[in-house]
Amino acid sequence: MNRKKIYLVRHGQTDFNLKGVVQGSGIDADINETGRAQGKMFFEAYKDVPFDRVYHTALIRTKQSIQRFIDLGIPTTTLPELNEISWGDYEGTPMTTEENQYYEHMLNQWRVGNLDYAIAGGESPNIVAARMIKGIERIIADPGENVLVCMHGRAMRIFLSLILKEDLKNMDQFEHQNLCLYLLQENENGEFELVKRNDVKHLKV
Repeated sequence: MNRKKIYLVRHGQTDFNLKGVVQGSGIDADINETGRAQGKMFFEAYKDVPFDRVYHTALIRTKQSIQRFIDLGIPTTTLPELNEISWGDYEGTPMTTEENQYYEHMLNQWRVGNLDYAIAGGESPNIVAARMIKGIERIIADPGENVLVCMHGRAMRIFLSLILKEDLKNMDQFEHQNLCLYLLQENENGEFELVKRNDVKHLKV
């Protein structure tokens, strides 16, 4: 029996990333020139992997980041369940000192286990996890051996915590950069293990 591999990547850079502006699920931003270059470098490094299916979220920046794989004709599925967390009232705003303090307060709430805490108008980790579990179940049920999944920073942390059966309060252990790779492989017990963590070797020229 073949063991599934999940190639999990974050989307390429957007102007919002570059300017330090909060995106979240409510901002459907395109990747910028740097993001397109990152997508190309990732494609060149992994184009020979025989992907059976590609998954991306309902936000355009994830699809754009892996468009070259889609153009190869690999079957592709949009999974809104994997969308980025909603940052509510803070989406589209620069991170000022005051807002950063509020953000840090929120992260501290999560780190101590208050996973129902949400930023004003936004989603909590538990809310995101509830919808994301459905997407993860669909990916695991996919008969393909190699699948490529492109999603978002905070959502990746929640995804990794769920699939690796880690406590959500420890999700910040999963660091990320634009177009980084987390490679997960199924073991003989049907559970997933990390093979690569926040890997960006493909971005080095």
